[in-house]
Order: sequence, then C-alpha cells, then structure tokens
Amino acid sequence: MHNFNVFTGEPRKFDPTFKGPIYNRGCTDILCCILFILALLGYFAVGILAWSQGDPRKVIYPTDSKGQFCGQVGSPLEKKPLLFYFNILKCASPLVLLEFQCPTTQICVERCPNKFMTLVKALLKEDDREYYKQFCKEGVDMTKVITRRCLPALETLKGGVVVVGNKTTFRDDYAEKNINATDFLEASKKSNVVVEARAVAMRIFEDYTQSWHWILLGLVIAMLVSLIFILLLRCLAGVMVWVMIIMVVIVIGYGIFHCYMQYASLKGQAGSDVTIKDLGLQTDFSVYLQIRQTWLAFMIILCIVEVVIILLLIFLRKRLLIAIALIKEASKAIGHVMSSLFYPLLTFALLSLVIAYWAITAVFLSTSSDPVYKVFNTTECMYSRDTCEPETFNSSNITAECPDAECLFAFYGGETLYHKYLILFQFYNVFLFFWCANFVTALGQVTLAGAFASYYWAFKKPEDIPAFPVFNSLGRALRYHTGSLAFGSLILAIVQIIRVLLEYLDQKLKGAQNKCAKFLLSCLKCCFWCLEKFIKFLNRNAYIMVAIYGKNFCTSAKDAFFLLMRNIVRVAVLDKVTDFLLFLGKLLIVGIVGICSFFFFTGKIKIVEDATPTLNYYWVPILTVVFGAYLIAHGFFSVYAMCVDTLFLCFCKCEAALFISRENML
Repeated sequence: MHNFNVFTGEPRKFDPTFKGPIYNRGCTDILCCILFILALLGYFAVGILAWSQGDPRKVIYPTDSKGQFCGQVGSPLEKKPLLFYFNILKCASPLVLLEFQCPTTQICVERCPNKFMTLVKALLKEDDREYYKQFCKEGVDMTKVITRRCLPALETLKGGVVVVGNKTTFRDDYAEKNINATDFLEASKKSNVVVEARAVAMRIFEDYTQSWHWILLGLVIAMLVSLIFILLLRCLAGVMVWVMIIMVVIVIGYGIFHCYMQYASLKGQAGSDVTIKDLGLQTDFSVYLQIRQTWLAFMIILCIVEVVIILLLIFLRKRLLIAIALIKEASKAIGHVMSSLFYPLLTFALLSLVIAYWAITAVFLSTSSDPVYKVFNTTECMYSRDTCEPETFNSSNITAECPDAECLFAFYGGETLYHKYLILFQFYNVFLFFWCANFVTALGQVTLAGAFASYYWAFKKPEDIPAFPVFNSLGRALRYHTGSLAFGSLILAIVQIIRVLLEYLDQKLKGAQNKCAKFLLSCLKCCFWCLEKFIKFLNRNAYIMVAIYGKNFCTSAKDAFFLLMRNIVRVAVLDKVTDFLLFLGKLLIVGIVGICSFFFFTGKIKIVEDATPTLNYYWVPILTVVFGAYLIAHGFFSVYAMCVDTLFLCFCKCEAALFISRENML
C-alpha cells in the first residue's frame, strides 16, 4: 500500500482506460450558475436604467443648472456657448471629482464678465446696472475662458501673493465680509480638474481621429509578427528561444543607448535642467521629453530591467534547457491543434464587449444627476427647504403663503429612489465588470486546457485527437461548467473589489496623520495583492482539472492544489522559467513594434515622413500600438502558456498515478 499524506492529499490511482477529458459528465456548481445568470440580468437592468437617466453629453459640453447645453445648435442657448458659475467657491467641494458639475447655480452666457461686481454695487449706478443686466461683454481680460467655462484670472506675484486683476480682496455685501483672492484659488483648481481632463480627452480624441488607420496598421503588423513568431517557434523551438533571448537583450540595450543620446543632446539647452517635480502636472506631455531628468529616469529603468534579465539568464541557464524542451513539446501540441491559435480572438472580442458595456454604463451613471431646487426664505415658512420646480414656482400656492420665498438651486443629485441608490449602482457596475471579465478569461483557460488535454492523452497522435478539439472543449465548458467558471470568477472578483475599496480608502487617508492606520492599510493592500495572485494561479490550475475530469470547482481546486504541492520544486522552477521565456517573447514583439511606431509617428522615417499625421500628442498612437501589441502578443503566447501548464499538470498527474500503481503491485 502507498503512504497517505494528509497535507498533500492522496494521488489519483492509475487508470489504464483513461483517454483524456471525460465526455460523460454532469453539470457542476448549478447554484452559482443560477446566481451568475441573475447577476447578469440585474446588470442589464442597471445598464438600461442608467441609459434612460444619464446623458453623456454632460461629459463634453457645459450644462447649465436647468440641464440645457450651452451653445447647442438649434436651441435658445445657441449664441451662449460659455458657462458661468454663480459661486465659484463651491467648486472646491470633492463632489466635483465624483460628478461632472460644481454644486452651484450655473447659467449659459455669451461672454464672461471682465470685472468683479455684486448686485448691491450694481444697483448704485446706472452704468453698472446695465452692465449687470448684460452680464458679459468684451473688455479688460479679468477672466479667462477654459474649455468654455468662465473662471477667475488668478495670478501669483512674487512672494506668493495671489491676485485677481491686481486685487487681493473683494467685498461680499450680502455676507458683509471680505473674500481673499486665495479663496478662489482652491475652488478654481478643483473645478479645473474636470475641465483640464476634458480638454486633454478632446485632444486625445482628435489624435485618434487623425491616426486611427495607422494604429490599425500597427496592430495588424503586431498580429503578423506574433503569428510568424509562433509558427517559427513551432518549427524551430530551440533556435527561436535563443534568438528571442538575444534579441530582447539587444532591443533593451538599444533603448538604453537612445535614452542616453537624448539625455546628452539636451545638455546645455535652456530649461532642460528643470526637474519633473518642479514642472508639476502638464497637459502637454511632450514638455516632459524636453527635460534631461525624464530621459535619465527612462535610462535607469531600462538598465535595471537589462541587468535583472541577464542575471536571471545566468542563474537559470541549466533550467533553460529543460524549459526549452517543454516549449518544444508545447509546439507539437499546438501544431496538432492549430485552431487554438485563433481562440484568443474570441476572448479579445468578449473582453472588448465587457469593457465597452462597463465604460458606457459608468458614463451614463455619472451623468445621471439632475439639478435639485429647494424653497429658500428669510421668514418662517412651512415649505422651507422643500423641493420645488422653477418653471411652476411662481404660479404655485407657496408664493401666496410665503411672499419672500424663492425657488433656488440647492445641489446636484436628485431625490428619487434611483438617485439615492446611485452609488450602489456604480459599485455594482464595477463588481460585475470584474466578475464578467474574469469569467471570459476562465472560459478561455478551460477551453484551451480541454483541447490540449485531448492531445496529451491521445494514445496515437493525431489519429486519437478529436476532429474539433477546441470547439468540443468550448461546448463542454458552456454546457456543463458555467457554474464552476462563475464560482472561480466570483471569488477573484470579490478580492479585486476589496482591493479597489482599499485603494479608495488610501486616497482618502493621504492627508491623515495617523501613521498606524496608513501602515495597516499598506499591509492590507499587500496581503490582498498576494491573495489575488495566488487565487489567479490556483484558479488556472483548477480549470485544467475541471476540463479533464469534469468535477466541481472546489474539488478541482483541491486536487490541483495538492498535485502542485507534491511537485512544488518543479512548479517553482520549471514552470516559472517557461513563463519567463514566453514573457521575453512578448517583450520582444512589443519592443520591435514600439520602436517602429516611435520612429514613424515622430517623423524620423524619411521615406514616409509626408504620411506622418499631425498630432497633439504623438505618444497617444505610440502607446496605443504598444499596448495593443502587448495584448495581441499576450493572446498568442497565452495559448503557449496554457498548453505548457496543461501538459505539465497532465504529466504530474500521470506520473503520480503510475507511481501509486507500481507501489500497489509491490
């Protein structure tokens, strides 16, 4: 008899009739499947509700307190494209960052005011009264227009004195107090956060309209390079791995050389010695490339990456040969299951759908707040602070009972049941995004695992391999194991949403002085980061067991965990070395495509210089191409990684079963 270890579990006994993924299986984790379907139905309901209440035009266009868009063609405000804030000081509220409005009355105007004036002062002179009625006219530049908003023209003199039109204080006749110009500073900064973000977003959108076809071409090139690399890896695995290693070292080395040349060329130029800290946040990101410190930072980062890669290659040189052999076997498997190379396209399409639905719903939820008006009065009134409508207020009985009552803007939000639970809808949107994204990833993993397991357990290759292994595996996953995939995805989504909440708390406590709370929060963030990585690793191997044996998620996770514990040294060294080599492949493809896109969009390729589009930020298409190239390369190499993991787990399972069988015979 064999020994049983309570800590590592009992290995599965050898079954000579086992020929791969079990076809005669039943549905698993049915309750979680039902819960997932109900959650999706609720997600669709939230989306429909958000789309009926929100208006994404609020993100781009200024909106007055009545919900009308300033400067909208065909409306009474067509000739009033600017937005004026009645009380700019209220824009210092944190609500500005959560909503797309400042909590103060706003009206559309034709021009911004060019001097400070109160109603009390305007009533003293006829000219001031006429000016106040017109509200805005062209004249002395005491305000500035930023993305169609009227904001105070703040200036800082030597010594840090803040002025508005050479004045440091202003008289508030109603409140009977003086207002310092510095009070406007924080309010303008807060209101300008959204304003500047919108301005940058519009310029980025403009760059995309100018360069989208070149971006698509770059992504197509990245796809072709990845496909060629995979095909070469299938035929010449050993040679291609060594070529990949050498090329990665060369590409990073060129990056270091380029950064050094840029750093040296800026020496002595005016303004190049300014530090990034002194420069602060700039919407024109090309400014950062004009200072030496930026290139020095890039050079240091690339040097660290280069040294780490070289040291890893030196210390893992013996394990590299075994990892290359495993990649060769994976190449054979992919050669017999070529359709697996195209499955990432389905995963990419589904993830794009999930991301698009989440983003659109988030925008509609964020723009669904309405202006709320309440009754304000100076004498006692039973309707005080009740909600009112400005259009019908004068004809209501409120003005008869309370002559001094007014219907004034109170805040943005709403008092309906929908608005009260709006924050919960936003939370639900984020949580379902994590759950759905994890489910799509899990579906891809279990599908590929089932296909490659069919290859591994086939006695005669390719005769015993099913005709459509990927399609059959996908069908089994959706028919029998939707609940198991939803279960594993739910666990991971819960951990991810906790990490989001911890990041939110961290932002809230940044100004706090409690060092103990900060330390505890940092520890929690670190622990949940490690927990997320562990769950991802365990889920991946659990899905392989689900694909092979058709058990529920908990049983598969337990079997996978104990199997990995019995082979912990192999997992830690061999499997991770293979992942490292595949990561170098992704890095090589991203580096090649990124360097080519950099030279093209910066106009440094003379042959196609005339075709280079004129852009606000040339880094926008470059980063898009680089990020897209990484996703494409990751999609292709994830097939290899899943193949390696499946073959490795099948080998460990088979070896353990054979060992137990021999031990029983003895």
